[in-house]
Amino acid sequence: MIKVMLADDQALVRAGFRALLDAQRDIEVVGEAGDGEEAVAQARRLHPDVILMDIRMPVLDGLAATRRIAADERLADARIVILTTFELDEYVFEALRGGASGFLVKDTEPVELIHAVRAVAAGDALLSPSVTRRLIAEFATRTKEPGPALRLNALTDREREVMALVGEGLTNEEIAARLVVSPATAKTHVSRTMVKLGARDRAQLVVFAYESGLVRPGWLT
Repeated sequence: MIKVMLADDQALVRAGFRALLDAQRDIEVVGEAGDGEEAVAQARRLHPDVILMDIRMPVLDGLAATRRIAADERLADARIVILTTFELDEYVFEALRGGASGFLVKDTEPVELIHAVRAVAAGDALLSPSVTRRLIAEFATRTKEPGPALRLNALTDREREVMALVGEGLTNEEIAARLVVSPATAKTHVSRTMVKLGARDRAQLVVFAYESGLVRPGWLT
């Protein structure tokens, strides 16, 4: 059973999501929060698998709440999906940078929302690489705060190469084909790179690839 928590200041939005998700046999909504402060407290109490997090909320916004949850070692397994009105949103980029696993626009189709919850709970890539790339390329060069001090010297040459390919939006299978290795080997390289850099998931690794200069906005079409 996938445990989901909803964080949105609009009760009607939460009610709609709850009705949709609770109707699935493998998904259960275990809690709701109307602001970011409550979202952090509920996450620590309920330990959900997936958190659907609105960006703009009172008391504490979704961006700050995402950072707090991502920084809490007790919630290392929680995956945060940002809910937004617009795809190209600077706050969404900062949330991905801070540890969110992906984002969804609020008017997404019901079947897509259900698929997204299942995908992110399973650790799969949630977003289309082109959308992720476009968002990060849009904001990576004009972010308000400096990026983390990445320990790129801790990576092997192959791991740097793999990180750059992740930044280009390639899947493990595509990386394997590009490097002429097995998908399992590609997955191992990706996993080791994430561990060495402290990336929570693939989305954050893409951000790191841009911020480290391994991939630069404008390189890709």
